[in-house]
Amino acid sequence: VADPVPIRRDVAGPGQESVWDYPRPPRLEHVDRRIVVEFAGEVIVDTRDVVRVLETSHPPVYYLPIDALVPGVLRRGEGASFCEFKGRAAYFDVTVNGRVAPRVGWTYPEPSRGFEDLTGRVALYPAPMDRCTVDGELVTPQPGTFYGGWVTSEIRGPFKGVPGSAGW
Repeated sequence: VADPVPIRRDVAGPGQESVWDYPRPPRLEHVDRRIVVEFAGEVIVDTRDVVRVLETSHPPVYYLPIDALVPGVLRRGEGASFCEFKGRAAYFDVTVNGRVAPRVGWTYPEPSRGFEDLTGRVALYPAPMDRCTVDGELVTPQPGTFYGGWVTSEIRGPFKGVPGSAGW
């Protein structure tokens, strides 16, 4: 096993947030941000009804109302996982115009105490989508393939998911 990469916090400037100031366990925030997601050439969601989850070392994950997505876009995916904080997650595939992205959305049908505001919401991995924006800014996916954080210019790292970060 390789030694973990030392954590050297990026400097956060005015109007920026460091993921190293986010709490563990995570915190939920209702935010007034416009989230637009495009897949297979179509806008599949455009909403301001947003809950973001903030957790140490992770860019925010945005949870959107399932009902805000274009009807028929989400199809129950295979498998499940468990988060020690939020509970058991179920997955969705996204399908548009014959194009399918498997297990790219997740939801907590019965979230743990303190995370009830996630009921009826879905988070989407940004990497498989054509385009994800927060208030018009193009999102960069969190490094790695396990985590679903959305990186914007206001978020500073380093972020969990980079090589050597398994021990963070």
